[in-house]
Amino acid sequence: MRRPQLRIPSWLPVDGFILALVGTVGLAALLPARGTAAVVADDASTGAVALLFFLYGARLSTREALAGMRSWRLHLTVLACTFVIFPLLGLAARGLVPYVLTQPLYTGLLFLCLVPSTVQSSIAFTSIARGNVPAAICAGSFSSLVGIVVTPLLAALLLGGDGGGFSAHSLISIVFQLLVPFLAGQLLRRWIGGFITRHKKILGFVDRGSILFVVYSAFSTGVVEGIWHQVSPWRLLGLLGVEAVLLALMLTLTSYGSKKAGFARGDRIAITFAGSKKSLAAGLPMATVLFGGGAGLAVLPLMLFHQMQLMVCAVLAKRYAAQAPESAADEATADAGRVRRERAEVVGASGR
Repeated sequence: MRRPQLRIPSWLPVDGFILALVGTVGLAALLPARGTAAVVADDASTGAVALLFFLYGARLSTREALAGMRSWRLHLTVLACTFVIFPLLGLAARGLVPYVLTQPLYTGLLFLCLVPSTVQSSIAFTSIARGNVPAAICAGSFSSLVGIVVTPLLAALLLGGDGGGFSAHSLISIVFQLLVPFLAGQLLRRWIGGFITRHKKILGFVDRGSILFVVYSAFSTGVVEGIWHQVSPWRLLGLLGVEAVLLALMLTLTSYGSKKAGFARGDRIAITFAGSKKSLAAGLPMATVLFGGGAGLAVLPLMLFHQMQLMVCAVLAKRYAAQAPESAADEATADAGRVRRERAEVVGASGR
C-alpha cells in the first residue's frame, strides 16, 4: 500500500529564496551580530548593496531600454501606479494608527508604498500570462531607475522624522551606494556584458546572497535594539490584513483601469503585474540607509507584501493564461470586438 504524499498546490509558489529569507531572519534572532561583528556586518552589507546594483547596471541593455520608451503611455501608467497611487493609499492608511497598526509598522507600510516595482517577477508573471513581455521588462527597469532618485525624495517628503533622520547625507549615501555602482555597471557593460550573460545563474546567487546579507544585518540591529518586543501577533495579523487590501486595490486599479484606458490585452497584463508589485531587492538597501538601526522593523511590511504578491500573482497569471486567445489574430479580434461593444454602449447611452 502506497503512502499518501503531501503535494503542494501548483498555484502556491514555494520560493526557495523566501525560505532563505525566513531562515536569515531566524538566524539574526538567535545569533545577532554584536559589537565588532556588527560593524563588520554593516560594512559588508554596504559592499553587498553596491555589488548588487553594479550587477544590475551591467545586465540592463541600454539599447533595449531606449527601444522600450516607445510605449510611453504604458510606462507612465506604471510609474503613476508605483509612485503616485501607491503613496496616496499609504497616506490614507494613516487613519489605522493606533487602532490596527503601530506607528513603526505604519512607517514601514508607507515606505513599502514608496519603493519601485519589481523587474524579475513582473517579467515572469507577464510571460506566464502571455502578455507583453518586452513592455514588462522596460516598465520594471524604468521603475527601478526612477526609484533610485524618487524613492528617497518621497521618503524625505512623506516620512519626515520617521525616516531615521533623512538628510542630505542620506541622499548622498544612496547615490554612492546605489546610483554610482549602477552607472559603473552600465559603463562597463560593453566589456563584461558577455561574461554576465554566460554566468547569469551563478551571479543570480550573488544577487540573492547580497540581499540575504542586508536582511541579516538589518534584523540583527533590530534584535540588539529590542524593537521586536513592539510587535504582537495581533498587530502582525492586522498588518497582513491591511496589505491584502492594499494589494487587492492595486490589482483592481491596474487591471480595470488599463482596460478603460484602451490598452491591448498584452499591455494590460504588463501594467497589472508591473504596477501592483514592489521590489524587495531595491527596497532593502534603501531602508538600511534611510532607517539605520530601525531598518529591521521598517522592512517587515515589505517582506510580507513581497511574499503575498508572489502568491496572488501566481494564481492571477495562470488565470490570464487560461483565458488567453490562441493566436495574435484571435487577440486582435477580441480587442476589436471589445472596442465595438464600448462604442455601441456610448452610442446607446447618448440616444437615451
